[in-house]
Amino acid sequence: MINIFVKQFLSSALSILLLIGATPFEAGAQSGQSGYSGQGVPLTPDELQQLAAPIALYPDSLVAQVLAAATFPDQVAAAEGWYQYHSNLTGSALMAAVDQQPWDPAVKALCQFPSVLGNMASNLTWTSSLGEAYHTQSGDVMTAIQVLRAKAYAAGNLKSSTQLAVVQQSPQVIVIQPVNPQVVYVPMYNPAVVYGYPYVVPAYVAPPPPAGAAVVAFGVGIAVGAMMAGSSYAWGYSSWNCGWHGSTTVVYHGGAYYGNSAWHGGYYGSSASAYGPNGSATASRGYNPSTGTYARGGTASNGYGSVSAGQAYNPRTGASASTVQGSNAYGSYGASTASKNGTTVNSQHQTNANGTTAQAHSSNGGSAYAATGKNGNSAAVGQTANGDKYAAANGKTYSNTGSGWDQKSGSPSSYNKSSSSGWGGQEKSGGSSAMSSGGGGWSSRASSARGSESYGGRRR
Repeated sequence: MINIFVKQFLSSALSILLLIGATPFEAGAQSGQSGYSGQGVPLTPDELQQLAAPIALYPDSLVAQVLAAATFPDQVAAAEGWYQYHSNLTGSALMAAVDQQPWDPAVKALCQFPSVLGNMASNLTWTSSLGEAYHTQSGDVMTAIQVLRAKAYAAGNLKSSTQLAVVQQSPQVIVIQPVNPQVVYVPMYNPAVVYGYPYVVPAYVAPPPPAGAAVVAFGVGIAVGAMMAGSSYAWGYSSWNCGWHGSTTVVYHGGAYYGNSAWHGGYYGSSASAYGPNGSATASRGYNPSTGTYARGGTASNGYGSVSAGQAYNPRTGASASTVQGSNAYGSYGASTASKNGTTVNSQHQTNANGTTAQAHSSNGGSAYAATGKNGNSAAVGQTANGDKYAAANGKTYSNTGSGWDQKSGSPSSYNKSSSSGWGGQEKSGGSSAMSSGGGGWSSRASSARGSESYGGRRR
């Protein structure tokens, strides 16, 4: 019974992570599309305006980069993490380093605008929704941006300045371009104020504008001189634009660009493998547009053993999980963490020639311990968040829900219900039980029952 309990204990701690961390499909960018290709009902004009409100007043080329990059939210998150470790790079050095990365051209281009990249990474649910909307309703999204620009223009909050040139080419088209084509300023504004209409953007937390700033403020200009050299970096700033006439899409190198081609409810991502005379390593990452789940993992193996690690996160639900598992000639070990709705559960296990030990702890107060010995002896104890206690040892199970210990199964002849100095019924005979009450609670009779705790392959 306890063997089954231990297996279920470990399996339940890892099953969710393993399922959503499965190797995803590879997906690339798409340059042509027609008609609505999404799932369910298309978004309404008002819903599209809500999504586009935070970026509608950006310069046209930057709008194009944001819309295309938003169809790769996993790459946006990866690029932001990469940039945090390379923020000392600027200019041509930054461009050369970014060019080596396996990201979509739009994501690479955004590395020149760290505030925009960081904002998208910190609002991944919004980024994902914007990307899906653009890929499945590109013309509608472009129309929504023009509607928003017209509202800001009519409210007197969109006008030419020393940073940006605002030109109304027709009643339906307002173009925004940098005054100096080699220096781009990113406008900062509150979507609930700038349009003369209180837009509330779902799943979006806007960065606060500078104190005392105008309705539309600007930070430090970004020199895009290196980005203008399209021959050096094909994804440079000058390679992007918005097709307001005809195609009504993002334009990249003169053609319509829709970004990720995998916006049809399936997984997408990337994977890599490396092999050598001393071992191997594999890694993968993925994103599921239909559920909003991000996952990544990797495994490394050599002659001494192997270790695997994985993480998964869903910003829509707030659920997250991570695990580290390893094995070597002496046994296996691992630790996992899962969290949702403010509750976190940590679990650990170790198996070697002496048996298996496992434990789990919840932030709401619940806990459980289990062990099996090499001679077949076994035991488990647990406590729920409300204080109910349960125990099992060698085929006998007990519960204490507030009125003393009661035996639930097993032979009653070896059970003493009068235990009052620890966790429950102490066996009358010496027996071979792995656990006994020594007057101060459960204690191990043998090292095979104790085992040792582990986390991430490190003994404590």
